[in-house]
Amino acid sequence: MSTTSPKVAKRTRRHARIRARIRGSEACPRLAIYRSNRFMYAQLINDDAGTTLLSVDTRTGKAKTALLRAKESGTALAELAKKKGVTRIVFDRGGFQYQGAVVAFAEGAREGGLEF
Repeated sequence: MSTTSPKVAKRTRRHARIRARIRGSEACPRLAIYRSNRFMYAQLINDDAGTTLLSVDTRTGKAKTALLRAKESGTALAELAKKKGVTRIVFDRGGFQYQGAVVAFAEGAREGGLEF
């Protein structure tokens, strides 16, 4: 008997379909999102070299709601990326629906100056 829930298995399949189409590079890294029940994590990844350029999460956010913490983290990621010389990225939603905290994170990153 499998211990993976059907919900997680479906998300994993969606993520595999997304990853088949997108790839991050040195000039345009992949912004990978993971959303747990409580927090949200994001990384800028160079798939060519197999390295993570930087990462942020919502665990240390000061905002009251999850949406505001996600937006705050997106802006923080954009500032860190600009310091590393990254302005253009590829967005990888990780199989999660593009709604709620995922949208808030993306909007925060766009407001911070990232293009995708």
